[in-house]
Amino acid sequence: MIILYLFVLIIAFYLLAIVCEDFFIGSLDAISDKLKLPSDVAGATLMAVGSSAPELFTALFALFRAGNHGDVGAGTIVGSAIFNILVIIGVSASFKRAKLTWQPVIRDTIFYVLTILLLLAVFWDGKVVMAEALLFVGMYVVYVGTVVIWKKILPYKDTNVIDIVEEAQEKNAFAKASKQLIAFIIPDPKKKPKAYVVTFLLSIIALAGLSYVLVEAAVGIGDILHINPTIIALTVLAAGTSIPDLISSVIVAKQGRGDMAVSNAVGSNIFDVLFGLGFPWLLLFIIKGESSIPVGRDNLLSSVFLLLATVVAILFILITRNWTIGRKAGIMLVFLYIAYLVYIITTTLGIFA
Repeated sequence: MIILYLFVLIIAFYLLAIVCEDFFIGSLDAISDKLKLPSDVAGATLMAVGSSAPELFTALFALFRAGNHGDVGAGTIVGSAIFNILVIIGVSASFKRAKLTWQPVIRDTIFYVLTILLLLAVFWDGKVVMAEALLFVGMYVVYVGTVVIWKKILPYKDTNVIDIVEEAQEKNAFAKASKQLIAFIIPDPKKKPKAYVVTFLLSIIALAGLSYVLVEAAVGIGDILHINPTIIALTVLAAGTSIPDLISSVIVAKQGRGDMAVSNAVGSNIFDVLFGLGFPWLLLFIIKGESSIPVGRDNLLSSVFLLLATVVAILFILITRNWTIGRKAGIMLVFLYIAYLVYIITTTLGIFA
């Protein structure tokens, strides 16, 4: 049975990557153009939703699933944040030394540290109340507003990473064939740009369905192995839902645009934590009228502490090396993630208990 669950996970991850990258983000790009949103605003809102949709839907379904499995969603988002910071930045830097644009890095790092501190405060007492859920969503709104005005305070130049990634994906024959197969159901935003609303709606349905499958598979594997499904979320689901971001980052890193990969990893994490957790919590409070939502602090707190330490370490490296991150630092980050996985697995199995 566990082989079947693993097979389902792999298929779901692959389909998520295609639907998210080629259809959902494409429809959001069209909506952004229609609304004439500035690139910074579009990136911090619609594009952030697109790249983080798997984590958001996973958190939603886990929270509303019977049996108090909300920690699966929280674990996916926290684990994904660790994966993004260590693996995406690490792998990207391993391909080519990245010289970062410091102005947006300062902005995003400040908000990210505040986000992690807020996450620690909420998880500390093992429960979430409505005021805290509102604070998460409200802080994300403040972040978007800061993105809008930041260029006026500290001017810098940005580049549209989406066009670069799509150009590289067109050369992948297998991905192209898979995309054509899905296009029989969901209109391709490039070939049928006027159908972007239909593409948007069908993509949401597809992403929601696949995220539901991920949650069920994670709970199923946890039941079979007699371990907390949150551990599966922190590791397997977190890495799987972040694969689209990793692929995109590797593509741009190979083209010498590693700074985009680093910025995308940090910016995506801000959305994941503040909106990806805050919005589902808020929705649950409104729909079910709960007074509080329990969170499993034992499985999540150590991961959040690691996330905070990692961000501080990366910021220290960037400042001391003039906003540059190279191959050695990148390899170190990847090995740190491997050490994190070893820690999670060994403590779960009770090896060091």
